[in-house]
Amino acid sequence: MKTEFTLADFDFVLPDALIAQHPAETRSASRLLDGRQAEPIDRRFSDLPNLLAAGDLLLFNDTKVVKARLFGEKASGGKLEMLIERVLPTSAASGPNRDVVAHIKVSKKPAVGSVLNMAPNAQGEPAFLATLMGRWPDEDGALFRFTLSEDAYDMMATHGHVPLPPYITHTDGADDVDRYQTVFAKHPGAVAAPTAALHFDEGVLADLAARGVHTASITLHVGAGTFAPVKTDDLSAHKMHTERYHVPAQTLQAIDDCRSRGGRIIAVGTTSVRAIESWANTGATSGDTDIFITPGYRFQVVDSLITNFHLPKSTLMMLISAFAGYPHVMALYQHAIESKYRFFSYGDAMILDRQ
Repeated sequence: MKTEFTLADFDFVLPDALIAQHPAETRSASRLLDGRQAEPIDRRFSDLPNLLAAGDLLLFNDTKVVKARLFGEKASGGKLEMLIERVLPTSAASGPNRDVVAHIKVSKKPAVGSVLNMAPNAQGEPAFLATLMGRWPDEDGALFRFTLSEDAYDMMATHGHVPLPPYITHTDGADDVDRYQTVFAKHPGAVAAPTAALHFDEGVLADLAARGVHTASITLHVGAGTFAPVKTDDLSAHKMHTERYHVPAQTLQAIDDCRSRGGRIIAVGTTSVRAIESWANTGATSGDTDIFITPGYRFQVVDSLITNFHLPKSTLMMLISAFAGYPHVMALYQHAIESKYRFFSYGDAMILDRQ
């Protein structure tokens, strides 16, 4: 059995035609690859309630995607794009949230103290200003800290765009506002959707409840780092991005109750896995996590996983390979490609058991 892995082990050839550019007509109409046994079974996502048992527990990520992509220009007129990764907490009890951490795309990075004109109208008048305060989290950080002239959440809601992943080629539209968001999204803060949960609709949730399947939520605000490529052949040299998470006390109680009744804990998405395993490793119910799960990791909480199909050479490929076994996962991906499953955020799903 293979025990040492390099980046090349998680590569595969994916035809561009299999990268889903739009969601399925309805959420639960997507396909579901059942990979819980040696031979895969092709199903529909609407079949999921019949695959689970009364007493099982589904763990959802209830983060809410914000319209984090904003456009503006420098004082010189140079165009730029800002992707707000995180809104920093304010010290005022009810004051505006004006300090943010962001990625910027611009031909030449502005100097500290520069004031950017954001969301300008046809006459060039900005909707708000963004003052560059420096890099984040320190002077060598890859992100930039800005202070906005208005509340960040208000400005994103009014002037922002849905931060679609880089492999989706169309600009965001009204359909994306609805479909790049889960039906149970609650806490704003994500710049990417917890995509495995996009397949759940009210009908599937009702069928699960009728079957006696329980649900609980964690929050992990998915960052743009989820799309960052691994660039080192030596996986241990990869610096993992950080994301904020919170595991409520009632969710921990739901996990204990599930174990007591002999049920299984099914994580919906790799973000749910990262959050709950971060708690299991540290005991912290809230904070930042940079957990990097690779083959050899010992899972402490999750029994089964519902997930979409991931990018080659990605940290998420490594996580699911750790969960279900590298040879099994690579064989499932080959089956998915041959069977023309739809890949990535708007694509189809799979269900896996822990090896």
